[in-house]
Amino acid sequence: MQKIILLIVSFAIPAGLVLAQRPTPSSQSANTRFEQLGPNLPSPTTFRTAAGSPGKDYFQNRADYDIKATLDDTKQKLTGTETITYHNRSSDPLTYLWLQLDQNLFRPESIGKSTQTNSIDSHQGATLRQIDPNASLAGKDYGHKITSVRDQAGKPLKYTINQTMMRIDLPTAVASGKSVTFSIDWNFNIVDVKGVGARGGYEFFPKDGNYIYEIAQWFPRLCSYNDVTGWQNKQFLGRGEFTLIFGNYKVALTVPNDHIVGATGELQNPAQVLNATQQKRWNEAKGRGDKPGENPVLIVTQAEAEAAEKGKPSGTKTWIFKADNVRDFSFASSRKFMWDALQPNVEGKRVWAMSLYPKEANPLWGQYSTRLVAHTLRSYSRRTIAYPYPVAYSVHGPVGGMEYPMISFNGARPEPDGTYAVGTKNFLISVVIHEVGHNFFPMIVNSDERQWSWMDEGLNSFLEGLACLEWDADFPAHGIDPQYIVPYMQLDSTQQVPIMSSSDNIPGNTFGPNAYTKPATALNILRETVMGRELFDYAFKEYARRWAFKSPEPADFFRTMEDASGVDLDWFWKGWFYTVQPVDQSLVKVDWFQANSQNPDITKAEARSAAQRKLNTVSKQRDALSKDQTVVAQDSTMLDFYNRYDPYAVTAEDRKKYQDYVASLSAEERSLAEAGTNLYTLSLQNKGGIPMPVIVRMEFEDGTDSVARFPAEIWRFNDVSIKKVIATNKKVKQWTLDPYYEIADINTEDNAFPPVTQPTRFQLFKQQQSRNPAGPNPMQQQRKQAPAQQGSGKN
Repeated sequence: MQKIILLIVSFAIPAGLVLAQRPTPSSQSANTRFEQLGPNLPSPTTFRTAAGSPGKDYFQNRADYDIKATLDDTKQKLTGTETITYHNRSSDPLTYLWLQLDQNLFRPESIGKSTQTNSIDSHQGATLRQIDPNASLAGKDYGHKITSVRDQAGKPLKYTINQTMMRIDLPTAVASGKSVTFSIDWNFNIVDVKGVGARGGYEFFPKDGNYIYEIAQWFPRLCSYNDVTGWQNKQFLGRGEFTLIFGNYKVALTVPNDHIVGATGELQNPAQVLNATQQKRWNEAKGRGDKPGENPVLIVTQAEAEAAEKGKPSGTKTWIFKADNVRDFSFASSRKFMWDALQPNVEGKRVWAMSLYPKEANPLWGQYSTRLVAHTLRSYSRRTIAYPYPVAYSVHGPVGGMEYPMISFNGARPEPDGTYAVGTKNFLISVVIHEVGHNFFPMIVNSDERQWSWMDEGLNSFLEGLACLEWDADFPAHGIDPQYIVPYMQLDSTQQVPIMSSSDNIPGNTFGPNAYTKPATALNILRETVMGRELFDYAFKEYARRWAFKSPEPADFFRTMEDASGVDLDWFWKGWFYTVQPVDQSLVKVDWFQANSQNPDITKAEARSAAQRKLNTVSKQRDALSKDQTVVAQDSTMLDFYNRYDPYAVTAEDRKKYQDYVASLSAEERSLAEAGTNLYTLSLQNKGGIPMPVIVRMEFEDGTDSVARFPAEIWRFNDVSIKKVIATNKKVKQWTLDPYYEIADINTEDNAFPPVTQPTRFQLFKQQQSRNPAGPNPMQQQRKQAPAQQGSGKN
């Protein structure tokens, strides 16, 4: 007899053994999907290596700042003077310097404002903002006013302002390895954050007549000059954030004497700006924050902040801060601020975790903010590098969420009665983690935000999701969950842009998914499904280590992740970052085979059963009622050999042939043939475009299950349709692709075989409309119910 030939056999066949097979014959070529990125990445240089690390000639220029600024709380104006020392570490002589004047965005004629598009809906009526997006700027004298630019000797320097950029022409070029020092005087009117939609400014509180100031993008600061773009002097249009360089800062901030100030860096003169009680509390907070339930120390209490709100300011104080090796400087100031602090141990170093917030932010902020700051520093430090700075602030004010070195501005305000919805609480948790997390990306790993939003927002959103889950295992970390990016990836391709798009060219309605959640989800899929946690975590930490206090480009990230893990990910970067194709796998069908053991006891019994099934027709069932009336039944002389012959009976010759056949098999072939193995051929389609790992769950008839996983390279010979054989000694009753929703498949309706039919729901009765769709939050509801429960004796 002919042998059973299988490409892979085994002594013991597990429940989900996968048999190797030849590539599916097809004219479809998928090689381009699995070819290297090649020309999509810049060629390696001596500045940036093919491995993704800084090269031997890598450089970055620096700028040191000595700034003195005064906050006018009556006119909402800031006046400042700065002395800048610029260090040219490039090999190029620089005949001019470019600086950023971000406040000029708020001039109506700025390119960022004048290019805003708008429309009027004739059916809905028009708002003033629809008619004129810049209406909030009318009559406002916003923007940087430069009053002096002088060299170190006090001589005027020629300068030219182009929108949000200023070029200073130097009489003598700054040679390689040399420095130049100059000074600038300036002032500007502080913007109303909510009125103009800014990343920094003020909020006015009519009830007590006070302001909170969150001051950012406030001083003329150097642009980046590097090996990739030369001068990065792309205009600030409002979307793409900031491309900056490192330096040392000394900043003296003169504010009303009853204000509390938080800023980038360490406070240098606490004895001059804090009273004795505040200094005592400051010392009490030192070393706190390592034990569960260890609450922050209030340096300024709510009662003290409320008393300050009612006071009349007289005189000023100057708070002095020093910050080394930072790329920016920001501060917050208000008499409304409470101030609490911890000093937890972060990777062997004590770091101040602090929050500033008004009474309007309590009780949420007092309970959560500073504890979240400490948690974030610990979580991110484990996954990247140890937090290198001495302090991290979280400040509550008008800015919903924005980040700067050592300080962040965060929203989430409870109701006036102190209650809050769960969404408000979750937003506070996520926004504090996110904005404090930005200390690592891009404040330390200093990417070009003006060009690549995803390099800070996406990476940071990914780490935010992990930190949120470390805070609370049940936290809805939807920003990294593959299921929640599906609606975006289901959009028509004309409504999306690739992740690898310049920040200012991403439409507003897709900026969030494009820059935040899609890259964050992609990284989570890499970690959980493609690479595994161990390989991913090592490579990601290596990227942070290589590029800490340096300025990476996308290719540096892509190359480092592959270099440090040994995993070829070019196909992944192509699909997720360079295209808008979705993930859509389909399990078309499953064919079931069983190895023919040729055991006559089995094969003839199966044949008998099959023949009986074919004979069990409706006619046979009805004729059986008159079976005794047939001629043969009534006349036994009509019976012969064939009436008594059983073609399905096992003979001695059958057994002899079977024994000879078994003897001719190898031990492996004999094991497979006698095991009754089920062989299933899965027909799969890649309908979406992005090749992804194939994950299939088998539910067996005995109630157990098993999951088989195949790398994305399974599609390398055919990226449209493939077949895969799976062998199991159990019968499978249900097959499911992507059973744990790992790959962001945009259509799971075709992921099951046999197909699982879901009922279509319909409304049997007319739903009553709620008269108050918003209604009180659950905390308010419970408060209302509490008196009634107490009166009824319930507890």
